[in-house]
Amino acid sequence: MPQNDILSLKHTDIERSEKPLILPLNVRALGYCDYEPVWRAMQEFTAARTAITADELWLVEHAPVYTQGMNGKPEHLLDVGDIPLVQTDRGGQVTYHGPGQIVVYVLIDLRRRGWGVRQLVGLLEQAVIDLLTSYGIAAHTRRDAPGVYVQGRKIAALGLRVRHGCSYHGLSLNVAMDLVPFQRINPCGYAGLEVAQVCDEGVADSLTDVSAALLACLQQRLL
Repeated sequence: MPQNDILSLKHTDIERSEKPLILPLNVRALGYCDYEPVWRAMQEFTAARTAITADELWLVEHAPVYTQGMNGKPEHLLDVGDIPLVQTDRGGQVTYHGPGQIVVYVLIDLRRRGWGVRQLVGLLEQAVIDLLTSYGIAAHTRRDAPGVYVQGRKIAALGLRVRHGCSYHGLSLNVAMDLVPFQRINPCGYAGLEVAQVCDEGVADSLTDVSAALLACLQQRLL
């Protein structure tokens, strides 16, 4: 599996007495990858963690794939056609990943930080909202459906798994992609749910630039 440009972003010089000790947060830019090898690598990383393993964010752009959550219902798969479908171990229903979408996998020791999964979800959602706000895009969340929305259309999806107090899987943000594959499923298990993407909201930045901005927002919320 490619592991391009491993960036160690160390914040040990920042002391925050109200929070537990946070080890360095490593960011791995994996590039363009098939889904399954990255998923298996997340499982292996999580299984091998120790109390002193640094938390990581993995940034990736996937080849076209549908992923189905552990409790995914087959009726939400309308016509997947020739796009691969992978049954995963994350929460949630079916979603689509493909070129032009940013995926960030969030490998965090929640026990060490004293966080619950709901707190992590809220931080991830807020980081995406921070990013979109910086571009002048009004975004919001929904209590009944995790993720981030623009005028009711889903622009970012979240799905996590926690094992032994440590998270993996993460979030996806639609930037500049072919949205047609979303029409062949009920996105995240919601029939008729429309999806949005950053480029349709008047943003001309490249995927690389949006990725860097999103990582900055995530680092600010997670550290």
